Amino acid sequence: MREDATARRSAFVSDQRLDTQAEFFANRLKKRFRHLWKWARRTGVTAFRVYHRDIPELPFSVDWYDGHLIVAEYARPHDRSDLEHESWVDHMTATAARALGVSVDRLFVKRRVRQRGSAQYERSDSRRYEITIAENGLRFRVNLSDYLDTGLFLDHRDLRRYLGERAQGTRVLNLFGYTGAFTVYAAAGGARSTVTVDLSNTYLRWAEENLRENALYGPDHLLVRADVTEFLSEEAQSTNRYDWIILDPPSFSNSKKMAGTFDVQRDHADAIRRCMNLLTRRGQVVFSTNRRNFRLRVDGIRDAEATKITKLTMPEDFAGTGIHQAWIIRRTSSRAN
Repeated sequence: MREDATARRSAFVSDQRLDTQAEFFANRLKKRFRHLWKWARRTGVTAFRVYHRDIPELPFSVDWYDGHLIVAEYARPHDRSDLEHESWVDHMTATAARALGVSVDRLFVKRRVRQRGSAQYERSDSRRYEITIAENGLRFRVNLSDYLDTGLFLDHRDLRRYLGERAQGTRVLNLFGYTGAFTVYAAAGGARSTVTVDLSNTYLRWAEENLRENALYGPDHLLVRADVTEFLSEEAQSTNRYDWIILDPPSFSNSKKMAGTFDVQRDHADAIRRCMNLLTRRGQVVFSTNRRNFRLRVDGIRDAEATKITKLTMPEDFAGTGIHQAWIIRRTSSRAN
């Protein structure tokens, strides 16, 4: 009898805690959404982050995609059993959907754990639930169901705009091009030509779709399937030079299509040096990474000068998250190779 009473009290405390967490979560989401919705309408953005692990006990991100929600759990230690945890996640994701008025069929739940290599890009579903979202007057296809990421990194929105506003009449090289969002901005900004390099045929086809979506696809915008390191070595032997090079590599990659591995902390200086060799006289490298605790090292690169621009490139919906770092890297002299 005493054990039953203790179990009931424990269950009551657990339920009470659950309801309290759900209430905090719902209130936070509603408050953030009211603020961001006004900003999004003003800026023509239909996909944005509503919540980014704001409350430590609720380690989720919540992204709004034009009436759809992606709720991603960031794995962290807890005292729940597997069954209890699954029920807790279900309750919190349902709370997010109710708070923002989104039906269950437009809710997508994902789990982010520490991954290495290409695991974050592997297909995890096959529904192919795709929509088109708007961003600064441009349109992008996103897949809400099949992968951990949707095909558009929302935190790079202002960095893409930074490039687009400076691309007029330039030649642009987009390395680790993914689905070509930087390329679309450059082309829309009047770039004379672009080259997008990625190892994945899937993402290059996606990049083509994004260019077509904005009536920008054509012979001046090349899509190249290649390992970036090999591409840079071969390009160095050519006469091709670029005014802008976008270098936004994964934190780590061990794709079977690569000759070796890529670690952004270990290999970024070499990648930047190779990019510098392909710049025009006043050309610039835009380097960005989402690697936590990343330290830029360009002191060993001849004539390289780096200016951190993260404050200029962190969007309103990611303010205070420190989710990425970005730099402009240029020559300290006008010498070009």
